[in-house]
Amino acid sequence: MDFITEIDLCLRSKATLILVFSPEEERIVDALTALCENTGRACISWDIADGFQSIRGGPAPKGGRDPLSALEQIEKADPQEAALFILKDFHDFWTNPSIKRKLRTLAGVLKFSKKSILITAAAAEVPVELLNDSVVIDFPLPDIAQLEAVLNKLQLTPGVEIRLGSAGKEKLLQAALGLSASQAQRVFAKCIVRRGYLSEEDIDFVSREKKQIIREIEALEYTDSDESPTNVGGLGELKQWLTLREQAFGSEAAEYGLPAPKGIALIGIPGTGKSLTAKMISRLWHMPLLRLDVGALFGSLVGESEERVRRALSLVELISPCILWIDELEKALSHGGLDSGTSTRVFGSILTWMQEKTAPAFVVATANDITALPPELLRRGRFDEVFFLDLPTEAERKEIFAVHILKRRRLPEAYDLDHLARASCGYVGSEIEQAVIDAMVVGFNEDRREFTTEDILTALKKQVPISISQRENIERLRDWLREGRAQSASFRDTSTAERQFVPIQIEIKPTHGTAIRNLDGPFE
Repeated sequence: MDFITEIDLCLRSKATLILVFSPEEERIVDALTALCENTGRACISWDIADGFQSIRGGPAPKGGRDPLSALEQIEKADPQEAALFILKDFHDFWTNPSIKRKLRTLAGVLKFSKKSILITAAAAEVPVELLNDSVVIDFPLPDIAQLEAVLNKLQLTPGVEIRLGSAGKEKLLQAALGLSASQAQRVFAKCIVRRGYLSEEDIDFVSREKKQIIREIEALEYTDSDESPTNVGGLGELKQWLTLREQAFGSEAAEYGLPAPKGIALIGIPGTGKSLTAKMISRLWHMPLLRLDVGALFGSLVGESEERVRRALSLVELISPCILWIDELEKALSHGGLDSGTSTRVFGSILTWMQEKTAPAFVVATANDITALPPELLRRGRFDEVFFLDLPTEAERKEIFAVHILKRRRLPEAYDLDHLARASCGYVGSEIEQAVIDAMVVGFNEDRREFTTEDILTALKKQVPISISQRENIERLRDWLREGRAQSASFRDTSTAERQFVPIQIEIKPTHGTAIRNLDGPFE
């Protein structure tokens, strides 16, 4: 149901107190004016600066410059005249006990009239006393058709030139999705001022400007990604799964009856490439990547966290098709019971949206601590698949070394990758990358010489891999995989039946004074 239809339904069903939260006051008033025009209602606005003003229909009430007297004037207005009173930024006053009481009284009295009150605000927490008497309606950001209207209106300005074909215009408007009407107008105008006209060359500029604006929304970040599948070592099973579903968002898949993929959960050991995988999917599927930091959703004010969730998820749906990367999902429950249930409500809102969303937004949720995740999160319906990212196999470690050596503009063939893969048993991808970087530092400081296999081996020996420092946690995570609760993200070499061994350090103490050195390395 669109905004106008919902407002009209509320007015015809005698809803007397309607709350609309959006910073786009001008668009709201224009939409309401058009509705009143079509339904024969008077439309009257009020604000603290100018008092009552008639937008459409009969004359505005006299006086009423302060909020309490404004409510009194509304009560005195002819009950048989259909009228909509738009109170702008009235949330600034409803914390006053007298005004709050008067609003509640009016909500009951106006049921026997043809009058309704609609309060607009950028964002606000509704007092508990008003919740039962009010209807809260979201005002959506503009869609492509509405953004096109903004562009067409701008084109009527003398001296404005738009050099766009139909395809280029569609791409430009697609790039502007997620902006408010006023933000889109400013960005389009900025493009014109730069070069004197608007063309397809401005599409990237609009995308960059949108990224800056989206950063203003707490917890949501527009992330650039240049990580291709070749930049991610290992994870063959996961890559194959993603490749099979690459075309599932197209019109052909919809005609075939195939639903768009919902998302995947990436659970596993820190440093195994969960975040890298989210970026890889964005590049592989050519979709924008939005990162949702669940920890940043929580605000200090009552209701602020829930409002941030609502705004973020609404924006995701508008920009879709896109990839929504929910980073460290277990943070949603990290507040426990010490936040009056806020974390539970935030987490519940995310779960409900994941289950019921119809927009083609593919969710990539990452988590390290499975003990903090409730069972209902990982069930089918919310995710298409749950993947576990384990310690890399020997073949994967070899591939990871090759990726990071090549990324540093060196030929992998110049290094003994087999030796490095064997020596790095129990190391995760991030630790392998750091070993290559540490080896480069050594070579750079020794007369800029090329770093060698031996330099990398030395760097590996100086590290304490996570498989040792967090041995108990790692084993608990891997037990979770062995229980069949997730699918491994890696291919398993069944011909060699490679087993994963965790490096350990053993100290053997002599009993008869014989010196026995410490043995440090992987053991089977």
